Amino acid sequence: VQLQASGGGLVQAGGSLRLSCAASGRTLRASTLAWFRQAPGKEREFVAAIDWSAGISYRDSVKGRFTISRDNTKNTVYLQMNSLRPEDTAVYYCAARFSGETYLAGNFDYWGQGTQVTVSS
Repeated sequence: VQLQASGGGLVQAGGSLRLSCAASGRTLRASTLAWFRQAPGKEREFVAAIDWSAGISYRDSVKGRFTISRDNTKNTVYLQMNSLRPEDTAVYYCAARFSGETYLAGNFDYWGQGTQVTVSS
């Protein structure tokens, strides 16, 4: 499975961005798809996930601002990010797994290359 993330950029605080992650090589229909992010000097952290039945989880700091969705016909997962804050600045990675239950980064088998999101104050 190859994952290709896109949609990052520079935005002012309060603005919006939509990230996309397209997969090739295998259908993602039965997978859990997630977004993680990593800021400079910090560990990679979970942001949001959507499983095969459309069950969704978010980290507390993005609840009400970010929305994860998937389009199985396009083999793509999205992250709509609204009301962005400077602390959301990071490289965002999409990830996929076909087994397991936790949202630890180590449980995800496939990763995209990352897309930079920078939020200015």
